[in-house]
Amino acid sequence: MAGFADLGRALKHRNYRLFFAGQLVSLVGTWMQSVAQSWLVYRLTGSTVLLGLVGFFGQIPVLLVAPLGGALADRFRRHRILLCTQSAAMLLAAILAALTLTGRVQVAHVFVLAASLGIVNAFDIPARQSFVVEMVGREDMVNAIALNSSMVNGARIIGPAIAGITLAAVGEGWCFFVNAVSFLAVIASLLAMRDLPPKKEAPQGSPLANIVEGFRFALRTKPILALLLFLGLVSITGMPYAVLMPVFASDVLHGGPRALGILMGASGAGALTGALLLAARTGFKGLGTWVVASAALFGVSIVAFAFSESFSFSVVLLVPAGAGMMVQMAASNTLVQAMTPDVMRGRVMALYSMMFMGTAPIGALLAGVLAGHIGPARTVALGGAWCIAGAIVFAWRLPKLRPIAREIILGMPLVGGDPDGASTPPPCPDAPDDASATAEA
Repeated sequence: MAGFADLGRALKHRNYRLFFAGQLVSLVGTWMQSVAQSWLVYRLTGSTVLLGLVGFFGQIPVLLVAPLGGALADRFRRHRILLCTQSAAMLLAAILAALTLTGRVQVAHVFVLAASLGIVNAFDIPARQSFVVEMVGREDMVNAIALNSSMVNGARIIGPAIAGITLAAVGEGWCFFVNAVSFLAVIASLLAMRDLPPKKEAPQGSPLANIVEGFRFALRTKPILALLLFLGLVSITGMPYAVLMPVFASDVLHGGPRALGILMGASGAGALTGALLLAARTGFKGLGTWVVASAALFGVSIVAFAFSESFSFSVVLLVPAGAGMMVQMAASNTLVQAMTPDVMRGRVMALYSMMFMGTAPIGALLAGVLAGHIGPARTVALGGAWCIAGAIVFAWRLPKLRPIAREIILGMPLVGGDPDGASTPPPCPDAPDDASATAEA
């Protein structure tokens, strides 16, 4: 572990500093819109089913469209893709603000705009994840990815708090307006960047062939495949605990909106803490163990939370739950990027976003159905048990995956590939285990 004074070493890169500042402002606006949108739908309909469906429509495009977004991120400048996606997201927020402030908004408008934003995110996420590594290089990759996670969770704490005040004072429309304006910060930061990486040589073949190539790369690279499958398992079975949080706050712990806010805040604070702990690391060694331990911690914490009837104890349990969730996500992100050549990075990060975000709405729907049959406590406990089982299986496979991952990572001389545009392919991912099995990756 590095000293905590070195937590922000990725910020020494000027472009990343600009990106970090712009994204922080924009993400606060994004969380404001998320809270206000949920409140608007519930105010208009009073239906929890429609409330859940809006979230489903907003996230499912990531699962369906992200492969195409990843292929484009490997064919075109990621910086320009981000300018386009952020501008499109700003336009969608402005439309929602205008409809709401003029009193013309209907639930159908919210569904269409949520799905449209999901499509934009399917192109934005692979490009954004890949662009972070372009800005900081290999030496600061771990720190930059962890700082990004810290930024997301810092905004996750600040944004809903501002949204609550704004909703009570002037209504949902102004939350949407603030979000639209907040995109100007990230767009300005992108326009202010200098010395951007040179344009990479586009992959050969059609976009469809490029997508298939990305899938094949992930399937034959055993450590990447294991990380993605493990992440997908946790996302489907464990993450839905947050969807059922209102039920726990109201029916189990006998609280109200304030109790829900405290519970969500505890999870967010834990996630922020976990991201900062990961940011203090300086290399890849031992990250596989962190993935196992954090997923197990997350599983144990939500199992205990499921059966807790004490509000205070539930708040305490959500801190390690949030930390475990965030560390597993960010550590997996780091390892996947470390084993991916730049020419393939967009497509592989599209698969990462599919497993982390794209599967989440499916898990949420399954959890809602299951909770109606066996109750929310057993549903969350069952999800936590699956996370623990996944951690056990991954830990059992880890000694065999480590030497393969180590060989691939050491075979990546540059995170961004060859300076002339050609990427260096990774060593064969099916290399046999040898004496390097004792090394940690």
